[in-house]
Amino acid sequence: MPHLIFEVTDNLDAAEADVKSLLKKANQVLIDQGGVFPIGGIRSRVVWLHDYCVADGTVDDAFVHVTLKIGGGRSEEAKKKAGDELFAMICEHFAMIYAKRTLALSMEIVEFSESGTWKQNNIHARYKKT
Repeated sequence: MPHLIFEVTDNLDAAEADVKSLLKKANQVLIDQGGVFPIGGIRSRVVWLHDYCVADGTVDDAFVHVTLKIGGGRSEEAKKKAGDELFAMICEHFAMIYAKRTLALSMEIVEFSESGTWKQNNIHARYKKT
């Protein structure tokens, strides 16, 4: 962990949204948190939404909702710093689209107990200091 899930309405132009760049930037924000999140556990992905309704459905509104799922145990300060920096990057990434059309950006952090997860990962070994 952490896992980043970007839900994006499909009325946004995929090329303009540049999600490959968005995912790399998002991962880098988490990496830059000074060890708060293990690099080998970071996963990010985009889920394109084809069926959705925004507000009363009369306008072609778009949205991007981000969920950051993390295991428990981080300080409130660390979570706030990561959340603030991640959301600032998201707002900056979508600024040009936001200026041209109706767009809602939102983000939440979901913290869960490690006792409710199962994991197997050999990626962490690549980042262990010897």
